Amino acid sequence: MEFTLLWAALTGVAGLWLGVRFWAGDDSDSLFDNLLLAAGVGLLGGRVTAMTAQGLNPVTNIGDLIIVRGGVSTVAATVFAIGALYLSTGRVISVLDRAAPAALLGLAGWHLGCLWRGACLGTASNLPWAWSEAGSGITRHPVEIYAAIGMAFGALLVSRLSRHPGMRSGTALGVAAAVRLGTEPFRLSIGGGPVAWYAVGVVLGLAVAAISAARHRSGT
Repeated sequence: MEFTLLWAALTGVAGLWLGVRFWAGDDSDSLFDNLLLAAGVGLLGGRVTAMTAQGLNPVTNIGDLIIVRGGVSTVAATVFAIGALYLSTGRVISVLDRAAPAALLGLAGWHLGCLWRGACLGTASNLPWAWSEAGSGITRHPVEIYAAIGMAFGALLVSRLSRHPGMRSGTALGVAAAVRLGTEPFRLSIGGGPVAWYAVGVVLGLAVAAISAARHRSGT
């Protein structure tokens, strides 16, 4: 048995912890606790949703919640995480603005966790940095590494933005959705991912950031 999803989740938690330490400022311990709770609820909710969609009963297949190589619904995980964050803090936007860079770094860690899950590779490629699975002569895009790098650069970008309400959280949403949308063509499940939701995330994130910037300029 390999607790591969658990190791990937722990890699994401490590990225989140580093991000909070770097960028959250005062009361970082409390913020980390709330984010960790939200991430745990989101991961569980996303996994249960994915299992249900695959025809697996989460009650009778409890082991599959953690002893798996993949299968977490991104959209469901986001909804569950935001709901848990609201219930634990009574706020969303202000907390997300503080947490946005750290959240992206946590997502970078989650994608980097593909190294534990053996699930880094996507479509075939002859590029110099492509690699193959053990026993295979076909080299493939390390698509999850692409996503990890994109999320990490996004974290650095968002950390440099102003703290005006909605600016960081909106940009972070747009970046995360854009990274997933941009890497989708390199995934083996091309056409099966929630591409429309990623596109909505990009538009919504940019819209929130634009509204925040406009309010900042107008002084409201």
